[in-house]
Amino acid sequence: MMLYLSVNMIVDIAFNFVGGIVFLFIFWKKLKEDYLSNQIFSSAFLIIIGIFLFNIISRFYFPFWWFWLSFIGFFLGLGIVILKFGLRVYETVEAGLVSILPWMSFVYLADSVRNTSWISLVGFVFTAGILVLYLFLNARYKDFSWYKSGRVGFAGLTAFGIYFLIRGLIAIFFPFVLSFVGDYEPILSGIVSFTFFLLVFNLSRKSL
Repeated sequence: MMLYLSVNMIVDIAFNFVGGIVFLFIFWKKLKEDYLSNQIFSSAFLIIIGIFLFNIISRFYFPFWWFWLSFIGFFLGLGIVILKFGLRVYETVEAGLVSILPWMSFVYLADSVRNTSWISLVGFVFTAGILVLYLFLNARYKDFSWYKSGRVGFAGLTAFGIYFLIRGLIAIFFPFVLSFVGDYEPILSGIVSFTFFLLVFNLSRKSL
């Protein structure tokens, strides 16, 4: 049993370490043209602290809510760094969103390895697919005639809007997937998806 727990712990640490490194690199790469490196990495570490603090709270008090509490910690961290360093909102939010996607996919992959779970493997593939969607949208969004503002943020917000929309739809039929919270999941995912699409609509109305 101890060996099993140790192996699981090593798998968790390894995948989270890789996910954290990838998060730092992408976050830096997305913002390096506009901000100093020390600002970017300080912001990234504050976001990571927010994620881990809320994840620890979930482990002790609300184990089934780890995804949503980590999500809250992520956005709370984003909000703090935007205010603290005076970062532009949409650019920073998009940088955070695209940076967290690979880390999310590694979480699913780690669970798939630990528990030989095909459902978690599907979650990994799905999350990786959202990252591919982001890359496609990020390369093409300025060519969309209806997106008149052309402002940064469209690709990240749209990709996550679609992510939570599909997540909510899946939860209707399969409410007990890893990171789902039963009957609450479709409602929560639907609200978050609607919020992301509303932000996209708002962004499309802003001038360059």
